[in-house]
Amino acid sequence: MKALTEISREAKVRSRAVVWPLALALCVPMAGAQTQSAQIQGTQVQSADLPSAPMPNLVKLPGGVVVEQATPGALALSLDDAIARGEKRNLQMLLVIQNERVVRGEVLTAENSLLPSLTAKGQIEAQEINLAAQGFKGQSLAGLGLPPGAFSEIVKVNTAEAQMSLNQQLFNVPAYYLYRSAQQAAKVANLTTLNELGGVTLAVGSQYLLALADASQIANAQALEKADEVAYQQAKASHEAGVGTNLDELRARVQLQTQQQALINDENAFAKDKIALNRLIGLPADQEITLTDTAPYAEFAQLPLEDAKKLAYERRKDLLSLQAQLEVAAKARKAVRAERLPVVSFDGYYGVLGEIGSLYHGVFTATGKVSVPVFQEGQLRGEREVAEAQVTGLKQQIDSLRVTIEQQIRAAMLDVQSSNDLVKVARSNVDLATQELQDASDRFSAGVDDNLPVVQAQATLAAAQSRLVDTLYQYNQSKLQLARNTGVVETQYKVYLGR
Repeated sequence: MKALTEISREAKVRSRAVVWPLALALCVPMAGAQTQSAQIQGTQVQSADLPSAPMPNLVKLPGGVVVEQATPGALALSLDDAIARGEKRNLQMLLVIQNERVVRGEVLTAENSLLPSLTAKGQIEAQEINLAAQGFKGQSLAGLGLPPGAFSEIVKVNTAEAQMSLNQQLFNVPAYYLYRSAQQAAKVANLTTLNELGGVTLAVGSQYLLALADASQIANAQALEKADEVAYQQAKASHEAGVGTNLDELRARVQLQTQQQALINDENAFAKDKIALNRLIGLPADQEITLTDTAPYAEFAQLPLEDAKKLAYERRKDLLSLQAQLEVAAKARKAVRAERLPVVSFDGYYGVLGEIGSLYHGVFTATGKVSVPVFQEGQLRGEREVAEAQVTGLKQQIDSLRVTIEQQIRAAMLDVQSSNDLVKVARSNVDLATQELQDASDRFSAGVDDNLPVVQAQATLAAAQSRLVDTLYQYNQSKLQLARNTGVVETQYKVYLGR
C-alpha cells in the first residue's frame, strides 16, 4: 500500500495538473478582441442555420474533415446568407469552437478529481515457488518431529482475486477552488467563441459590401462606356461629314479606350473580391456566386455616447472575457492560499481472495489520510506570486480596455457622421456632373463647341460616380464597425445597415 504522503500528493497533483495551467493560460488577454452579442453569455454558440440556396458538393476525408467542391453554375448569395455561412464555416470560427470543446473536456477532468474514484479489479494468478532456492530445507523440520519429505520443495499455487477500490478526497480546499476556476475558464472559452463570431460577422459583411461596391463601379463604368461609344461614333460621323475635326475623333476615341481600361480594372477587382468573400464563408475559391442584394443606404440615428458606452460595457465580449479571466485568476489565487491547509482523503478496497477450486475469503483495507505541507515554502510563494501578478495585470487590462472602448466608439461615431455627409455631397456631385455632361453634349451636338468639354465632363462624372460608390461603402462599413464596437454586430447588423 502506498504511503500516506504519496497518496495525498497524487490527489493534489491530479487536480492541479489540468486546472492550474488552464487557469494561467486563460488569464492571457485575447489578441485583437472586439465585440459580441448580448444575451448568450455563458452559453454554447449555436450557429445560424444555413440558407436554402444550393449547397456545394461535400467531400468527406479521413478523420471527419469535410472539403467543399464547387457546384456548377452560380450560387445566389445574399448578405444574410453570406453571414450565416461565415458563422458556420469560417475557419477561425471552427477553430475557436474546437478550442471551446477542449476547455470543456479539461473542466470535466478537473471535476473528476473531486469525485469518488471507484475501480474494479479481478485477477487470476498461477505461481510455482521453489522453496529450496529460497533457503528452505526439509531437514530443518526434523526438530519438529516431521519427516524430511513431509513438504515438497516445489510448491504450485493458483489463486483468484476480485476487489473494488475506492479513493475519495474528503477535504481538499485547493482542488475545490481550482475546479471553480476551471468553470470560469469554460466561460472564458465561450466568450472567446462569441467574440470571434462578431469578428466574422464584421469581416463577411464588410467583404460583401466591398463586392457590392465593385459591382456598382462596373455598372457605372459600363454606362459610361456606352456613352463614350456614342460620343465617339458621333465625333467620327461629324469628321467624315466634314463638319468635325480629326482631333475631336481622336479625343473621343482616347476617352472610350480609357473607360474600357477602367471597366477591365473594375471587373478584375470584383472577381478578386468575390474570391476573398468565398474564402471568408468557407466556399471553394472557384465557386461562382451571384450577389442578390444591393448596397443599402439608410440614415442611422446614433445612440448618445453615454448610452453607447453603457451598451458596450454590457455586451463587448472582449471586456466580459477579461472579467471572466479575472475570476479565473482570483479563484486560482484562493487555491494557492489554501494549499497550506491539510488535505483529508480516504483510500481502501474490499474483495475476495482464495485458491482456485478451494475456499475464498474476504479481504479489505480502509485508510484515512491527512496530509499537511511541511517544507514547500518556495513553491507555495512562487505560485502565490504568479497568481497575484495575474490578478493585478487583468485589473489593469480591464481598466485600459474600458478607455479603449470609449475611444473606439467615439472614432466610429465620427466615421459614421463624416461618411454620411460625404455620401450626401457625393450624390450632389453626381447630379451636377451629370448635368454638366448633358450641357456639354448639347453644345457639341449643336456645333457650338468641340468635344473637349464633353470629354472633361465625362471624366468628372466618372470620378463623381466612383467617389459616391466609395463613400457609400465607407458609410455602411463604418456603421458595421460601430455595431462591432458596441458589441451588437452579429445580432443587429441589419438595423445598423437599415435593412
